[in-house]
Amino acid sequence: MILPFPERGSRQPPQVDWLPLPLAPRANTRIRFAATGTRPMPPEQAMEWLADLQARRNSIGGIDIHGPGDALAEPRQLFHFLDLFRRRQPDLAIRLTTSGLGSAALASRLADSGVSEVVLQVDAVQIDIIQRLYAWIRPGRRTIPLAQAAAQLAREQADGARALARAGLVVRVTTTVYPGFNDSHVAEIARKMASRQVTSMMVLPFTGAAPEAAAENDCPLPCDTITLARARRQAADHLALTETPPEAPEAVNLVPLREHGLPGPTDQRPHVAVASSNGMDIDLHLGQAARLLIYGPREDGLACLLEARTVAPVPAGVARWQHLADSCLKDCFAVLVANAGEAPKKVLAGLGIRVLVCPDNIEGTVDVLFGGGKKKKPGQQPS
Repeated sequence: MILPFPERGSRQPPQVDWLPLPLAPRANTRIRFAATGTRPMPPEQAMEWLADLQARRNSIGGIDIHGPGDALAEPRQLFHFLDLFRRRQPDLAIRLTTSGLGSAALASRLADSGVSEVVLQVDAVQIDIIQRLYAWIRPGRRTIPLAQAAAQLAREQADGARALARAGLVVRVTTTVYPGFNDSHVAEIARKMASRQVTSMMVLPFTGAAPEAAAENDCPLPCDTITLARARRQAADHLALTETPPEAPEAVNLVPLREHGLPGPTDQRPHVAVASSNGMDIDLHLGQAARLLIYGPREDGLACLLEARTVAPVPAGVARWQHLADSCLKDCFAVLVANAGEAPKKVLAGLGIRVLVCPDNIEGTVDVLFGGGKKKKPGQQPS
């Protein structure tokens, strides 16, 4: 992700039409040749990051909920964020990028939540080509046979495109050209999507396989300019094409979210506490938690569950949040909760403990705070 900066001497603030926010924690498809994605941002911290960019005079037209998983794979978390975003940023447009699984059933709700555009990632509409391209497809929580899943993906992409358009959303398609797999298939994709009221199409080149997939015998070569141009001409017979925008002459990588307020472990506070009722989700209000799960790094640097600590009753006359800090959070740099009042946020922040409101899954959120599981020395801040 990059933010374009204006030419030297310009007094205009940077303009970003769509800011990608990697909020989706779970993937529901995997292209065989793709590299694994980055870690997702917790929703509350994504909001902090966006506000910080705006405070730095970055002009942002809208957000694109895009990766590292699929935007529709966890609807509950998605709609929690959309509600949060719409209340805090009523004037910004919302777009999301998805494989399309589940999109037809969610079309009306997406429109009601303020989503204006959906980008469908469609790399094939024939089941045999889908099977060659994908390592796995999981419409639900369980893996099903690839042939069955491929047929379901093709069906749900077609039905979803039409349902989304009928709900009033702008629907676009992106297709990546994999030479020897779907380079002769792009026209058929465009024709079928055009019949489903898709507005436009972006045809992108495959630029190379992930290292772990590059050694496979049938791994495609990067798409050359001639193959790409031919695929785009064929697609243009059916849909308006959207070209990939050129990079600005001057650009800066977006500073990691952690540098915009997301805390990390230190020598004195190497752990994080989590308010959870089931051990999988951050789903409890801080004031309702009878116990806190404590996560921290193992010897190899990977974060894991270390213990569960009981929240002791507060003795009469003792300040509640100071007591919580002393009894449960002495070695914690943050506590992850589904909600919390302003009083504990203020008191605990003054003691060096951040209260992070992020009703999300524990594993992905903890990984973000510990740098995605990369090895690190004690006290080293995640990079």
